[in-house]
Order: sequence, then structure tokens, then C-alpha cells
Amino acid sequence: MVHPMMSDTEEGERQALTVDRLYHAGIGRFSLGLSPAALSLAAFDWGIHLAAQPGKQFALMEEAGRDAMRFGAYAAGRLTGTCPEPCAGPSSGEDDRFEGKQWQNFPYDLIHQGFLLTQQWWQSATTGVRGVTQHHEDVVRFLSRQVLDFYSPSNYLPTNPEVLEETVRQGGANLMRGFANALEDTERNLSERPPVGAEEWQVGEDLACTPGKVVYRNRVMELIQYEPATKTVYPEPVLIVPAWIMKYYILDLRPGRSLIEYLVNKGHTVFTISWKNPGRDDSNLGMDDYRRDGVMAALEAINHIVPERKVHSVGYCLGGTLLMLAAATMARDGDDRLASMTLLAAQADFTEPGELELFIDEGQVTFLEDMMWEQGYLDGSKMAGAFQLLRSNDLIYSRIIHDYLMGKRGSVIDLMAWNADTTRLPYRMHSEYLRRLFLNNDFVEGRYDVGGQPIHIGDIQLPTFAVGTEKDHIAPWRSVYKINRFLPQADVTFALTTGGHNAGIVTPPGHPRRTYRLHTRRVGELYLPPELYLEQVGSKTGSWWPDWEAWLRERSGSRVAPPPVGLTEGSYQPLAEAPGTYVKQR
Repeated sequence: MVHPMMSDTEEGERQALTVDRLYHAGIGRFSLGLSPAALSLAAFDWGIHLAAQPGKQFALMEEAGRDAMRFGAYAAGRLTGTCPEPCAGPSSGEDDRFEGKQWQNFPYDLIHQGFLLTQQWWQSATTGVRGVTQHHEDVVRFLSRQVLDFYSPSNYLPTNPEVLEETVRQGGANLMRGFANALEDTERNLSERPPVGAEEWQVGEDLACTPGKVVYRNRVMELIQYEPATKTVYPEPVLIVPAWIMKYYILDLRPGRSLIEYLVNKGHTVFTISWKNPGRDDSNLGMDDYRRDGVMAALEAINHIVPERKVHSVGYCLGGTLLMLAAATMARDGDDRLASMTLLAAQADFTEPGELELFIDEGQVTFLEDMMWEQGYLDGSKMAGAFQLLRSNDLIYSRIIHDYLMGKRGSVIDLMAWNADTTRLPYRMHSEYLRRLFLNNDFVEGRYDVGGQPIHIGDIQLPTFAVGTEKDHIAPWRSVYKINRFLPQADVTFALTTGGHNAGIVTPPGHPRRTYRLHTRRVGELYLPPELYLEQVGSKTGSWWPDWEAWLRERSGSRVAPPPVGLTEGSYQPLAEAPGTYVKQR
């Protein structure tokens, strides 16, 4: 039936759009959320330009001929009993698939050398084709890597000498266990249960167990206030704004690995936001809803519980981006309730968003919007699948070899259990985030409006502590480092730590392998480019946590008696014991 306010043409277009969205949503269930149209467009851009460049084609044929000759010489040397130098090595220093001594024996040395030469040739074929956009080149290189990783000889029983040796030694028992492991994992995936071993970690018992109470709840978040662990505390409370892509307790893992516990034990009054895991009814929640009902509502609650005190604000990942939006809005409006701002692996500028850029263009965003339109949200499993593809060798195929071919089960650590506890993203919020920040970069380019009026990141004058991690595939440290450019009226301390997006942040004192660099740029001092930062700033051993806590302490007043945990009457009475109810939503 035609809507009474629509013409026949408009109704037809609406129905056509509905069909298209349902079609894309159906495809997305099997494509891990990747748009076939966007991937095909990148492949076409590369293919049509390569077809029109005979010089590049000839150079690739020359390279293939040289590779064949090198491989032939290597094979001949091996067959005649000499020990020739390998003709190819891993393209990445992190690729350890062929390091075992069994791979150096004939014929497996020939197998893996042939694979590595093929990998190198495809690297040459997918790069340096003039006329191809950088984004499409990155996508084609990513696609070729996925195909090559799939066909790697390390993934298959007949061509993996380590697996064959283990199979002979165990009489095939490893393959039987591996088959049972595969069946169990498949059953868990189909029933949407967590991976094997994750049930050993229970939220509120083993994880997220720092004592505290939920002192406020609304439609997007619960606010947790932690109980003091010292007789006196610093007067300025700390508010943590985590990302809602994953659950907040990445910052409150098991005792001894909890950043929240560390702050509380040092005498800080800590509040953290625990975001609701949104469902279909929350599809219309937008970025400003998270700012207003998240950051600003939390500040309002803290101002009542700890009155007349400024607040040290901390934002992690997307929570850090949201915190910057809130801080810029407060600066515009003359709201001076914040004492400082800490940004953990958080980006303001998205021109260099790292490998996630592979999945962000107009076609891909439209495809994701259609998927979210059907459900009202983006499922966490789709995001997890995309992240795994970025490091398929480490996160997919190494597990296949270990669990299914070797028949082993690794223990699940706290960080892995947290990573398996996925969340969803509301339709409207994710669409606004991708379009306004990733695609258009509105915030740092001065086009982001709040309440109909523009906000500017440069208006923020808060002392700022920013942390980047060297191996971050989500928020590359050079992108995080740009905060030094955007806050000319603020002192900025930047810490660069070893590790990745999560492990580099969860770095308690005593970590045996962590190092970090620390540098402060004062207002009026010259900007230090990232290359000079690496050259001039020395490396320290250990965790960055103590330096950050000392930085907070320097910007805090003399210690006082702890404030109450919630109020005895009114809107901010304790509602539940930490970690609350939202964090346990599936």
C-alpha cells in the first residue's frame, strides 16, 4: 500500500531501497561485513591500470624470470648436496611461520622458499602501479595477502613438516583431538557462546573485581565509583571514559593487572563509565547522545558526589575521541570543570587511521549502514572478524595450526577473555562516527557541530597526557601523536610504549619486557616531529603507569578524607555493587 503522503515514485524508491538494504544485510552475514562492491572496485582500479602499463608488466615478467632462476639455482644446489643461501626471506620481521628446523629439510625448504618468492612477487605486482589510488592499492595488497596467507604451506598437513612430525609421533592422535576441537569451536560459534576457556574468567569475580558501587544509571551507561583503599585521597576525582566498542574492564582486569585498582591504591577517587550493550531499541542513539548522556551526565553526578572539585578526565580509544569532543564543547561554552585530560590510544585526526582504513570508504560505509539498518546495530562478531583479517596469519591461521592440526589447546588469559566479550554499536552512532570522523574528518577540520554550533579542538587548554603504542593497528601512534599539533594552548606530555592497542595500555609496573619514551611540550615550545621524537627521546624500562600517576599527582591538591561512595539520598544513591549490570549484558 502506498503511504498517503508519498507519490507512487517515492513509494517505489522506498521499496527498492528496502530490498537493497536487505540484500546487503544478507551478504554481510557471510562476508564479515566487507562490501564485495568496494573490494571489486579496488581490484578493478588496480587491474585496469596495470593492463594499460606494458612497462610495469614487463618489469613483473623480468622479476618472475629472475625469481625462477634463483629458485632453480637454489633447488639445484640442494639436490647436489651444497648449502646455498636461501633465495627469499619473510616479508615481515614478525613472520615466523618457517623458522622451525624442520622447514630447512628437503623438500620443505623448496616448498616454503617457493611460497616466499611468490609472496614477494605479488608485493611488487600490487604496489607501484601508477594511477591507482592509495586506498585501492592498500585494499588490493590486503586482498592478495589474504589469498596468500590462505594458501601458505604451513596451513596444510602434507606441506607442514612440523605437523607431520607430530602426527607420526602421536600416531594421528593430534588430528583426532584437532577434529574434536574444531567441532567444539563450531558448536560454540553457532550457539554464540564464548570460546573454550573464557568461562574460567568471570566478570565480577576474576575480572572487574575492584570494589565499588554503581552510583548512577541511564539509557547509555552506568557510572561506577570505586571504594577508597587509602585513609586519605587526592581531592580531584578521576573519570574514565572507555570505548564502547569493547567493555570497560580492559582497564580493570584481574588484581595486579588493573589500571583502576592501581589508581585507587595510589589514593585517587576513581569513577568509570560502563556502557550499555545496545540492542535494536537503541538504534537511534547518536554520538551526541553518548557525549550528553555519557560524559556530561557522569560529570554532573561526580559534581554532586564530590562537589567543588575539578575532575581529571581519561579517555581510551573511541572513548578518548568522545572525551575530546566533550572537552572542546566545554571549552566553547566556558565550562571549566575539567582539571586535565588523558588520552589512551585515542585519535582526533583520522587521515591516517591505520589498517582500519582498508574497511572505510563510501562503498564500505554504505554497506555497513545497510547491515546495521536491518538489526539496528553492528554486531561485535563482525568487528572482531575484520580485526582478525588485519592479522590473519597471527589470529586465524596460527590458531588453526595449533588447535586443529597440532590438536592442542592454549590457556585463555585475562586479556583474551575480555577480547571475547564483544559488544554492539548502535546504527546511528556508528554511521555518524564513520562518516563525520573517519570519512570527512570533521572534528579537526572545524566542521563538527554540537547543538548547532561549531566546536574546535584547538580551544582545549587542559594539561594533556597522551599515550601511543608502537604496534597499534587501530590507532597508529603517529596519528595519536598529532595531538601535539592540535593543542597549541596546552602542555602535552606524550608517552610511546611498546606493545599493541590493548597490551601496551595494560602495562602494570613490573612488566618484564615493556619500554617507553616520555616527552613534554610546553605551551610556546616548538613542535617535535615524530621522527625527531624517536631520535631525541630516550627509552625507559618498565611501565608508563607510575609516570602518569605522578603527572596526575602534580596536578592535584593536598590529600583529604575520602568522599562518600554515592549519596545517602537523592539521585546518586548506590544502585548495585560493581561491576554493575550493563557490563554483563550479552
